[in-house]
Amino acid sequence: MNRLVSYAVPSLLLIGVLAGCGTEQPSATSTTGSKTSAAQAATTAPKEAPGAPQPVTDGECPYLSTGEVQESNGQLVRKVRLSEDKPNPACFFYANSTDVQLSVWVYEGDAKIAKAIVDRAAPIAGSSPATAPEGWNGGSLTSDTGAVYAVAKGANAVVVTSNQQQTIKARRITETVVTNLGLG
Repeated sequence: MNRLVSYAVPSLLLIGVLAGCGTEQPSATSTTGSKTSAAQAATTAPKEAPGAPQPVTDGECPYLSTGEVQESNGQLVRKVRLSEDKPNPACFFYANSTDVQLSVWVYEGDAKIAKAIVDRAAPIAGSSPATAPEGWNGGSLTSDTGAVYAVAKGANAVVVTSNQQQTIKARRITETVVTNLGLG
C-alpha cells in the first residue's frame, strides 16, 4: 500500500502541474489577446451620438439673440433656457412659460458623431435634403408639431427645431447660427 501511495502521489502531482501548465498558457495568451482586442475595439468602435440636450438653466443664448428668433420664427420669445453643453449650450426659446417654440443645438467635436446627430434628428429616409449654408449637408422635415432642419459640416452639426411647420424658418436660424459662430 505504501508503494502504491509513493507512486500515486508524485503521479498526481505531475498530472496537476502539467494540467496547470496546459491551461495556464492558453489562458495567459487569451487574456493578452482579449486585452489587445478590447483596446483595438475601443479605438476602432464608432462613437455614439450624445442624447439630445435638455434645458437646465435660464439665460441668454450666446450665439443667437431673441430678436433673431422672433424675426425668423414669427413669435415673441418669453424666456430662454440653456443646456449644460460646452462650449456652446443648446438654446431653448419659449413662446410662453412651458412651450418651446424653437431650440438650437450646436455640436463641435467628431465628424462621425456630428453626422450621427444630424441623421438622428432628420433621418435620410424620411427627410428632404438640406444643403444650406453652403458646404453643409443634412435633412429637413415637417411634422404635426413643427419642423426640423439639421446639417453637418466636418466635425460640426447644427440642429434647429421649430414649432412652426415651415422648414425655411429653421433653415434661416441655422444660417444665422453658423454665421454668428464662424463655423462656415
